[in-house]
Amino acid sequence: MGILSWIILGLIAGAIAKWIRPGKDPGGWLATIIIGIVGGIVGGWIGSALGWGSVDTFSFRTLLLAIGGALIVLWLYALITKKRA
Repeated sequence: MGILSWIILGLIAGAIAKWIRPGKDPGGWLATIIIGIVGGIVGGWIGSALGWGSVDTFSFRTLLLAIGGALIVLWLYALITKKRA
């Protein structure tokens, strides 16, 4: 997938993850894209490690892995910012 595809997938995955996970999360479109892209990387790594395939092409599985990874990233963000407060 090209960089534009990763950005679009990241935007979609980040937006869905923010919708699924209640609470205060980083806001704005840029933060959503970054969370989604990082989530896609995390989800792709987990999926590859478990033998669920790679994230080289766009598919429903790729989107689910990216959303799952974005949820993990949002959860970690909440843990980090909670300790600072």
